[in-house]
Amino acid sequence: MKVTNIPFKNTGFFSKTMINYLEESPKLQSFYGNFPNIEGFKDQLAQKRSFSTSHRKTLVSVLKNQYKNSKVSEATQQNIEALALENTFTITTGHQLNLFTGPLYFLYKIVSTINLCEDLQAQFPEENFVPVYWMASEDHDFEEINFFNFDGKKVQWNSHQTGGVGRFSTEGLDHVLEVFSEHLGTSKNAQYLTQLFKEAYVEHANLTEATRYIANELFGTYGLVIVDGDDRELKKEFIPYVTKEITEQFSFTKVSETIKLLEADYKIQVNPREINLFYLTDSLRERIIFENGVYKVNSTDISWSLEELLSEVSDFPERFSPNVILRPLYQEVILPNLSYIGGGGELAYWLELKSMFEAAEVPFPILLLRNSVQVISEKQAKKLTNLGLSTETVFTKQNTLIQQKVLENSETNVDFTKQKQFLLDQFASLRKLAEKTDVSFLGAVNAQERKQQKGLENLEKRWLRAEKRRQKDLVERITVLQNEILPNQSLEERQRNFSEYYLEYGTDFIKVLKENLRPLQLEFTILIL
Repeated sequence: MKVTNIPFKNTGFFSKTMINYLEESPKLQSFYGNFPNIEGFKDQLAQKRSFSTSHRKTLVSVLKNQYKNSKVSEATQQNIEALALENTFTITTGHQLNLFTGPLYFLYKIVSTINLCEDLQAQFPEENFVPVYWMASEDHDFEEINFFNFDGKKVQWNSHQTGGVGRFSTEGLDHVLEVFSEHLGTSKNAQYLTQLFKEAYVEHANLTEATRYIANELFGTYGLVIVDGDDRELKKEFIPYVTKEITEQFSFTKVSETIKLLEADYKIQVNPREINLFYLTDSLRERIIFENGVYKVNSTDISWSLEELLSEVSDFPERFSPNVILRPLYQEVILPNLSYIGGGGELAYWLELKSMFEAAEVPFPILLLRNSVQVISEKQAKKLTNLGLSTETVFTKQNTLIQQKVLENSETNVDFTKQKQFLLDQFASLRKLAEKTDVSFLGAVNAQERKQQKGLENLEKRWLRAEKRRQKDLVERITVLQNEILPNQSLEERQRNFSEYYLEYGTDFIKVLKENLRPLQLEFTILIL
């Protein structure tokens, strides 16, 4: 095995927002609090020490109840109990309830969270650090989570259920298991994956319970604590903020102000609604809107006056579900949390939220970009070496990579740079001449220049196409290999499911991740296995 770490920006797959954040660009510094380094965590600890004792008691009680039907590891049990102590803090990641964990990066999120807790424990031995996985059980975008990819094939669950996906019945997933198991084979690792899927989805009643089971099976031994925010007791803690949202629409105001500042340099990830809450029941999750002086649930006949709505919040807090804007605040209200670990897209929208947190008087957590990993087999690594490619160059855009290698391997070194420069010089002289004689002649000169440049570019393209045909074998080998490593010309962690690597490496795969992912290095990891 060989491990290489490279800057995130060298992959070409991370946004300007994330690269600037990692580089601590002055343009972004006002949009977050502490940076993810040891000094930053020292400051964050000081901010979070005042976390409510009553909130801790509620959290521990709720977690014990949520785990009552689960096999709890000793490490997880100790961590749940420790959350009652004033010197215990959480590191949190969140993820949708994707079928069989969905994309591979689910594992990287969890391992990043566990490893950061261990790193902080070494730095601050007087404190306790608990890794938390926040299940997005209230999400209603079923089409985003009802499948995973295995060996280039889509394994999908079709259901007509509506509402928060965590409450979805797992009925019908036995048929998905039949399809999936046919692809797995009969090896020991295949049998484990089949059993894991069966015990999770066939033997648990809903998607929340099934997802908790899988995460607990894979990571319980490391003390991972799994939180389901779809909980009446936890929602009670959030009532003051729901009330503030309804009466002041503070999140819309604050996030909109931030967006005006951010959008000058960066792409905006999410936009707020006037009210950033959903109304949630067993079969419904719809936006709450304010229209013509009345509060309504979108696409339903449910409506309230302000007084009636505030009464509903007080009596049934579990029915009020924060959307993407308010969910981070809910998380930080109920957890003694120091840091949120997420992907680039997630952290981009968190950067919109700091002023909202300040208005709510809740400490803004440290934002940490999760570890990203590219797995390359030894066989693939040998092929790269034979092609004269480094592991890092595999991230180059395919057309550019092929062009570079074709030019490098060409028997005739054809370079049109001199000819292009010659044209530029000649037409620069002609422009000066035109300006001295007849300005109307300038348009004709510019038009002719564009024509000549285009002609030269076409000649260059024709030569390159001919050279690619001559080096057809090289082009094909590069194309096939890169497509293997980067399916759909994307990072494999966004395409593949963990089961592909578990099938090959078994428990060793998670052990390798655990041993080699260092969250605070802020680098992209390449693993040759």
